[in-house]
Order: sequence, then structure tokens, then C-alpha cells
Amino acid sequence: MNYDDELKRWEEQTRQPVLKRFAERKTDFLTPSGIPLPPVQLPNDPDPDYAEKLGLPGEYPFTRGVQPTMYRGRFWTMRQYAGYATAEESNRRYRYLLEQGQTGLSVAFDLPTQIGYDSDDPIARGEVGKVGVAISSLEDMQTLFRDIPLGKVSTSMTINAPASVLLAMYIAVARRQGVEPRELRGTIQNDILKEYIARGTYIFPPEPSMRLITDVFSYCQKEVPHWNTISISGYHIREAGSTAVQEVAFTMVNAIAYVQAAIDAGLDVDDFAGQLSFFFNAHNNFLEEVAKFRAARRMWAKLMRQRFNAQKAASWMLRFHTQTGGSTLTAQQPENNVVRVTLQALAAMLGGTQSLHTNSMDEALWLPTEKSVRVALRTQQIIAHESGAADTIDPLAGSYVIEYLTDEIERRAMEYIQKIDALGGALKAIEQGYIQGEIQEAAYQYQRAVEREEQVVVGVNAFQVDEAMTLERLKVDPSIEVNQVERLKEYKSRRDAVKVGELLAYLENAAHSTENLMPVFIAAVEGDLTLGEICGVLRKTWGEYQPPVWL
Repeated sequence: MNYDDELKRWEEQTRQPVLKRFAERKTDFLTPSGIPLPPVQLPNDPDPDYAEKLGLPGEYPFTRGVQPTMYRGRFWTMRQYAGYATAEESNRRYRYLLEQGQTGLSVAFDLPTQIGYDSDDPIARGEVGKVGVAISSLEDMQTLFRDIPLGKVSTSMTINAPASVLLAMYIAVARRQGVEPRELRGTIQNDILKEYIARGTYIFPPEPSMRLITDVFSYCQKEVPHWNTISISGYHIREAGSTAVQEVAFTMVNAIAYVQAAIDAGLDVDDFAGQLSFFFNAHNNFLEEVAKFRAARRMWAKLMRQRFNAQKAASWMLRFHTQTGGSTLTAQQPENNVVRVTLQALAAMLGGTQSLHTNSMDEALWLPTEKSVRVALRTQQIIAHESGAADTIDPLAGSYVIEYLTDEIERRAMEYIQKIDALGGALKAIEQGYIQGEIQEAAYQYQRAVEREEQVVVGVNAFQVDEAMTLERLKVDPSIEVNQVERLKEYKSRRDAVKVGELLAYLENAAHSTENLMPVFIAAVEGDLTLGEICGVLRKTWGEYQPPVWL
């Protein structure tokens, strides 16, 4: 390879067309000493594997990033995960974060909402608004986004089993704001396979669950083209105790399953693949985490191009959100978590993330306060505006150890994929308990290492101090649940009972059919059916998932 010729080609064919549409943040990028920073650096010595393994930013295999300008054009989306208590309380928190410079919203839902129950259901008692915001009705959703223009902000919703219903509510709220679905930008997690593996907020068996996912793919490809229809999550797999290699491997096998399900449902891969996104964890081992993100990007490009014969470059691009590692936070000396989160956030940025959530220092103790949330957001802003690390693309490329780790993570993750292919794919591997068993073993080995002090956790098994807790605490008022339940009962009492009955029957008939359920859900929520009522009909029709038991 002639590097000068290759760089000239990339500049003319890939970078300049983007620059004509989107200028970089600065005319010149210089270090504090006045040294110019090139947009991208290539090796000094010829390397025959360079083009195949790394390429150039914005080009296959995307090891060096999915955009030709990356953060020289604009920074990643700073998207703090937030939501608690009622829609009104969460709305205040969202507007506060936007005022503080956040550039996207990320909604945390409470446990009843995540598993498809209304706030007034007996099973929801004691959990309403505790780990996220309670959303039972379209009215709740309207309150959640009051005074927030949905045509101008992107929104991520961490919701899985009932993701299609919450998306329907979001579309309905946008319509009432005068915003067409085609203008909406955002993401629903919508990743049910990792729920079976690691998290547990599933509702329905696999077959109807996959139908809901492919219905969203199909509907959004036509009606909501700028929406990410799924966020295939390695984050929760890592939180359950996996290694970095397992996080990549098991995320990829789940992604393969979704792509295949969509193809089997009659969709063309290039029609929906560009709307797929990913969600990864940023853990403590800095070098491994940077390499992990680069390896994942390269793996996905190869899988889509070679395994699924995708033809469009957009189908090969792995775009991902990152959240710093919740399981790495300690209740002991919680101020130390600021340092952990900073290193994790920097690894995500150097690894080329498209959006980022930084955890708050007090999250191992309770819901984060406004002050701790602000510090977490400021961490991202300092990295973006003060560190200089965002001024050139993939700055760690060419490091012997980074490239070694990138290659090794890819190789070991591909070995897992081959094993799971031999078992019959992700769903068969889940049913057999293979993936869960691998994660459990990794978690066990890590905990043993901590207990033996082979793995140091500062403040936990080393460098302990006697301390009095001085951090401010956010408490959820118990009256919030009472008031939420009363509002919901009043909402239900105002409805036309005949219309509600007709919609429930219409929904049940649709669930028995093969028609796309997204328009049905939109009609249902606009007709004042609640989340719990819609999911109740689907439970009655499809049943509930019962996890296998292994001896």
C-alpha cells in the first residue's frame, strides 16, 4: 500500500464530501504547544494488513470509526440516563439536564412499566417510580415530555418487552405536538434476548417477542426512518458479570438472531440494518475497553457484509451508545467513583462511541441527586472541551498493545460465535443455558479474585477508611405512588367504556393475526388504552415466558 496515495484518496472521496455538508468544529486543531493535529494518522512503515484490519475512518471495516470526521465534526451525544418517580418529576429533571448542556434524553422506566403493568396493578405496589419513571398512559407520556420539542431532541428509551407500546406512545405525543414520525430521532432498546440472558424484565415467549421486534423494524423503516429500532445491549451482559470478550460475543450472537429473524419475516437486510444500534459497557480496564469497541465495530462490519451479504455501507456500520460500568461503582468512598467514571468515559470516547452516559458517584447508594448528575455530565464536557483527545480520530491506533488487544478480542469473540452457531444460534444457546453459564462462571471467578485480593478494588478490599457518609441523598416520597395511582384511576374513569372495549377486542384479534402491530398500538394508546391493558391482552393471547431450569 502507498500510504500517501491512500490518504489522498480518502481525503477526496470520503472526508471532503462530508466536510462540504458538515464543517469541523475548528478550522485548525492544534495542541497547546501549537503542534498541528492531523485528522487521522497512518503508520510510518508499510503494513500489509493495515487496509484490511484498520482502513480509514468512515470506511469499511470501520475499525477507526463510523464517520470520516468523528468528533472533529461534532462531539458524541451526551445522553444522561434519568427518570424517577412521576412523569412530572422526571420532566423537571430532563429540562434541568438540557439546560446544563446535555444533548439528548435517556428515559429510565420503573419496574412495573418495564414488565407491562400499570401503576395501579397490585403487583406494582411498592415499586412505582422507584428505579425510573412510572408511565401507564398516554397522558403520563405527554407530561413526561411537556415543553420538550420532540422534533428537536433525540430520545433513548430503555424499555424492552413493551418497547413497541412505549414507542407508540412517543409517536402519539409527537403527533399532538405537531411533529411527524419522520422527524423523530431516538432509540428504543427493544432487546429481548439479553433479558432472557441477563436482566429478566421479559414478558412474552420468544416467538411473539421476536414478532414485536420485527414489526418495529418494518414499521419504522417506512414511517420513522431516523429512529434506531433496537439497541442491542452488551451493557447488561457485562453488568451480569461477563468478560469484555463475552460482552462482544454474546451481543453479536443476539444481533445475528435479530437480523435473521427480520430476514425470515420478509425484510431486506439493507432496508432495516441501518436503523440497528448497539449499547456497550465501559469498564475499568482502560486499554481492553478501548480495544473492545474497535473490535466490535470491525466484527459487525464483517458479519453484515460476509454473513448477510448487506450491500450498503450504512448496513455495515456499528453505531453504539456507551454507559460507564454501574457494577464498578462502590458504596465505599463514593467520591472515588468520579475517577472510575472519568477513565471509563475516556475509554468510550477513544473507542469511538456515538453517545455516552456517565454514571453518578452516588448510584451505588441511591438515586442520584442533581449535584451528582451535574458532576457526571461535567465529566463528559471536560473530556470533550479540555482534554484534546477528541481533536484527532482514533488517536490510539497503531499502538502495538491496542492493535494486539483489538485482534485478540475479535478472535476470541468469533470463537464464541462459532460455538453458538454450532448449538443452533442465540435462542438455542439461551434455552440450553450455555450463555448464562459462561457469564455466571466469569462473574464467579472475578468475585473469587476480589475475595483473594488478587483483584484490588480501591476502598473495598484495599485502602479502606472509616468514613461518615456526607453525600446528599435523593429520596422518593411515598406519596408519589399514591398520587400516581389516583391519577391513573381518574384517567380510566373519564374514558368511553364502549370504545375501550372495542379497542381491546381489536387488539386481541390483531395479536392472533399476522398484521403489523405498531399501527394497532398507536390506535390503542390514542384511544386511551393503558400500557397494562395492552400488555394484559397480549399476555392472555401469547402467554408468559417461563425460563428453563438447569440442574
